[in-house]
Amino acid sequence: MSSIATPPDPAPVSGADDGAASGAGLHWRALESLYAAAPINRLFDSELTVTGEGRASIAFTVDGRVHHAAGAAHGTIYFKMIDDAAFYAANTLVTDRFLLTTSMNLHFVRPIKAGRVVAEGRWVSGRRRVLVAEARLVDAEGEEIGRGTGTFMRSRIPLSGLPGYTPRRD
Repeated sequence: MSSIATPPDPAPVSGADDGAASGAGLHWRALESLYAAAPINRLFDSELTVTGEGRASIAFTVDGRVHHAAGAAHGTIYFKMIDDAAFYAANTLVTDRFLLTTSMNLHFVRPIKAGRVVAEGRWVSGRRRVLVAEARLVDAEGEEIGRGTGTFMRSRIPLSGLPGYTPRRD
């Protein structure tokens, strides 16, 4: 096993109960807090919502601050939002460790210049050491503008020790 990989949780948390007081619900709210606390996310008008076991979405706004020279969103924005949505979808299934992105395959479908975009993340497979998740970007008209599939590996970094990983009690 890699020096940065850890074995899985002793027992996966069931996603059947999405109440804020459940173990899964508390973990999901803590993941949302972790996203909000990450310094990189202060640069973006974005918000993560864990929508269920293996599912997460990030609503964000594209504007001129993230344009490339030809006046549309730079590919780094596509990558960041696809990576984050897929990552958080996968991390809903891992309650003890932070996941690391080990690979990401992106497809740019069409450019976007401005507006609200939602990155919809969904876990695909794996629960032990490596997890696979995908995400797609959808514009305000419901059109897909990009998609990607990522591979994520358990790290040795405990979620409980990360600044921001605290449940929000709604």
